[in-house]
Amino acid sequence: MDLKDKKVLVVGLGKSGLAAYELLRQIGADVSLYDGNPDVEIGEIDAPLYRGTFPEQEFAVLDCAVFSPGVPLDIPLAAFLRENGVPVIGEIELAYQMEQGRVIGITGTNGKTTTTTLVGEIMKAYQEHTFVVGNIGNPYTLEAAKTSPDSVTVAEISSFQLETIRDFAPDVSAVLNITPDHLNRHGTMENYINTKMSITKNQGRDQLCVLNYEDEVLRERAAALPCRVAFFSSRRKPQPVEVQSKKADWQPVEAQPKQADRQMVEAQPTQAQEVPPCMDLYKAANGDIVCAGTGRVLLNQKETRLPGDHNAENIMAALIIAQEMGVPEELAVQTVREFHPVEHRVEFVKTVSGVDYYNDSKGTNPDAAIKGIQSMDRPTVLIGGGYDKGGSFSDWIQSFDGKVKKLLLIGETKHRIAKEAEECGFTSYELMETLEEAVAAAHELAEEGDAVLLSPACASWDMFKSYEQRGDRFKELVRGL
Repeated sequence: MDLKDKKVLVVGLGKSGLAAYELLRQIGADVSLYDGNPDVEIGEIDAPLYRGTFPEQEFAVLDCAVFSPGVPLDIPLAAFLRENGVPVIGEIELAYQMEQGRVIGITGTNGKTTTTTLVGEIMKAYQEHTFVVGNIGNPYTLEAAKTSPDSVTVAEISSFQLETIRDFAPDVSAVLNITPDHLNRHGTMENYINTKMSITKNQGRDQLCVLNYEDEVLRERAAALPCRVAFFSSRRKPQPVEVQSKKADWQPVEAQPKQADRQMVEAQPTQAQEVPPCMDLYKAANGDIVCAGTGRVLLNQKETRLPGDHNAENIMAALIIAQEMGVPEELAVQTVREFHPVEHRVEFVKTVSGVDYYNDSKGTNPDAAIKGIQSMDRPTVLIGGGYDKGGSFSDWIQSFDGKVKKLLLIGETKHRIAKEAEECGFTSYELMETLEEAVAAAHELAEEGDAVLLSPACASWDMFKSYEQRGDRFKELVRGL
């Protein structure tokens, strides 16, 4: 996609949109900017800027539009562009068009940030020119022009970003898990699943997708993927999956692998191929991470700072990816041993009067919050609630398993969560007006030997700009106790 001297519109002027603007300027595109917020402020920009109502006469003659991930594709502007034959892509696709090196793409409902960060650390230990980008907070478009034939890009990719890919074809992809999330945007679970699985749609038969064997959806979809598959499992030894003879309905008719000539080729399902004997990994009952093909132990999870089955899955996904990228096993394993947990993901904050406080602000959906509470090994005062993305909280409540001595609820979902808690037979909850009030109440309720955990099971947007801001505020309050 040659955008030099082409008329390109950037839609959405947050961090991602402004990074896309900078890359387009480097390319030499004729860029204009649009944001539906009439009051948006972005500083000095040397390009036409439109706010609020979009001017149809200007936008009907574009060569391309780049949508930021936070901008839904069902808004009137998107429909107008499609009606006028204007291609719509996103930040990931734009950056990928400039990519010169190898690419690792990691998605899934939960675990993306930890796995991406861990893979990034492993690759940096092996390959000097490594870029960690995407939904992790560093826009891909900021780094794409710096890539080279010997570089590696590790990208955390959300479902919002996958909605607008066209040619994107990572050398290695990973789908860590799929549980209900963002249904207010994707509409149905089937749409959400298809969007997540589209990370593989342009991969070829020589490329790899890493999947969670314990996720039934991923096990079912594995046989129809156009690439090789490797599994990890936190409970058992993965079994081979038979390859289907035809493409699954959700697969696109055509795909565009990353090749110099970008020739269109039909995406075919992979034929049965021999997977290296150490490719699939599983966690044994004693915590050993084991090669499914040989029975050889790579390390024990207790050697790491990453507890819980969810982190075992993150570790295994990272080690499989590293193996596929040619990283020496000893180097990859040692990097895992030395790795420190990601901020805002079951992050230890402070011990106050014998009570340990943990920040799991990144637990922005019920499944992620389940993993948070499963990481606790003592009576816990839990702070939850926030922005309502749709979906049920009952599985989260049922996962408390006697560990939650009090649930303190905040945000716009607090009444709905309280209602579902009552329906599940859990009545030890209180409604709070603010995070500050919740932390103070937790401090009063928790006794020596207990834990206090912020793990909201909801997004932050009703009270905070981001889960990071929410987590930072929680840590600030705890450190002030």
